[in-house]
Amino acid sequence: MKSEIKFADEKVQKNFEELKDSKTEDKKLYKWICRAFEDLEENGFSGIRIQKRLIPKVYIEKYGIDNLWKYDLPKGWRLIYSVANGEIKILSIILEWMSHKDYERRFKY
Repeated sequence: MKSEIKFADEKVQKNFEELKDSKTEDKKLYKWICRAFEDLEENGFSGIRIQKRLIPKVYIEKYGIDNLWKYDLPKGWRLIYSVANGEIKILSIILEWMSHKDYERRFKY
């Protein structure tokens, strides 16, 4: 199911744009995220759904979401997003991306 990519807030979008002109490793991360965006535009449900009971409270409080998905990026990075149903569109709302280590901390694994 096709979706449109949106950022959860301006800070997330700014951080993404800063990756484009950054050092080598961050530039790779930028390309990986762009590839993930292409996949999500084709199918907003192409990631892995995270069980509701495992959704960190920070996301619920900050963004008011009721579903959470992760998209595995290379080298252990994770793209965290939520899917919203607009009037006639599915939106993939990008919340953040993080290393595997930060992902484990956030989700208390």
